[in-house]
Amino acid sequence: MTFTNWAGNQSITPAETRTPRSPAEVAEAVTDAKRQGRTVRMIGTGHSFTGVALTDGIMLRPEGLTGILSFGDGTVTVAAGTPIHVLNVELDRRGLALANMGDITLQTVAGAVQTGTHGSGRSVGGLADQVTALDLVLADGSAVTVSEGDLFDAARVGLGALGVVTAVTFRVEPAFLLRNQRSPMRFEQILDALDTLTLENEHLDFFWLPHTDLCLVKRNNRAAGGQHAPGRFRTWLDDVFVENTLFGAANRVGARFPSIIPPVNRLSGMVLGTSETSDTAYRVFTSVREVRFLETEWAIPRRHLADALREVRALMERSPWRISFPVEVRVTPPSTAWLSTAYDRDSAYIACHVYRRTPNPGYFAAVEEIMTGLDGRPHWGKLHNTDATYLSQVYPRFRDFVALRDRVDPDRLFANAYLDRVLGA
Repeated sequence: MTFTNWAGNQSITPAETRTPRSPAEVAEAVTDAKRQGRTVRMIGTGHSFTGVALTDGIMLRPEGLTGILSFGDGTVTVAAGTPIHVLNVELDRRGLALANMGDITLQTVAGAVQTGTHGSGRSVGGLADQVTALDLVLADGSAVTVSEGDLFDAARVGLGALGVVTAVTFRVEPAFLLRNQRSPMRFEQILDALDTLTLENEHLDFFWLPHTDLCLVKRNNRAAGGQHAPGRFRTWLDDVFVENTLFGAANRVGARFPSIIPPVNRLSGMVLGTSETSDTAYRVFTSVREVRFLETEWAIPRRHLADALREVRALMERSPWRISFPVEVRVTPPSTAWLSTAYDRDSAYIACHVYRRTPNPGYFAAVEEIMTGLDGRPHWGKLHNTDATYLSQVYPRFRDFVALRDRVDPDRLFANAYLDRVLGA
């Protein structure tokens, strides 16, 4: 059965597909793959734009490994194939929450952790930084739980290269409300205020509308008061109709008539207004994304953010491209996971998107040139052209990761074409 990812730009037909329902069945698949001379990998829900999850050997589907496994003192252990949106609901039922997350919740917990999925946070990092333990099946078929040491720090963002993750233990805390404040700002105005905005807000996220001078700024901070969320109709109008139905229609028309994109973006900027709500944290962190796209995203040292954005804007101004999707910007603190894009540095993220039906590799390549000039690190699940030669220069523990991989998977049982490129064959 052919596997195709969410964006439709990656597909593969494995030699065999299995749906294991226990770590023992994962170990059996790993042992069988080794005996047959095949590779083996666990896929997620296909939200990576790269081929990070693909295999032409034994493909393991995640649907059999789902659900909450246990609660500890401030922790929850969840099966690897559980979608993040399911985890959010189950935690909320028990009065608990993750401290931070990205805006897409369809991914499996293991897939999101392994590719370094992150949100935006002044002092709380991405999902990998909230992991306290990982359950893995290694290449020799053994099952291990790691909570400290080199294997733990390497495997938290392990790309599936060190073993098959069967369960993830997260640090959790009492459920909380977030106050979401949205407001428009001018491009240069927000760049001049970046340090202040980052320091004053727990979670800063903003979007620049290409071909305009306008940004939509989202400030998320913990709320001490009560819940103040829009009604069901207003939520549907904003999150479904405007941000998905109308936006999707505009992209379809723009794909046929690119010249309308700049005026449509300017019109969108003109109607940006201020709003404020307070709601359960995971509802504020997350968004509905129905319009399918392709994406590249880069983590750069936070001190370079303003310069990088000015370069991206100048790139668009001198090019013939018409870009309908906003450019998204987020920030995170340093991470201790070896292959986290935020490893050992305060980081800013610049994410560029295009409509799926109008891919623009030239745009992504030009953005990549800007970001690599600033020691940028590409998101492992998003499109880029870098390889092990470049990545070994921007990750201080890169060679340590490769050496550890040589020890735990010397026969490259968990390899694929993408890992051959980014880690070395």
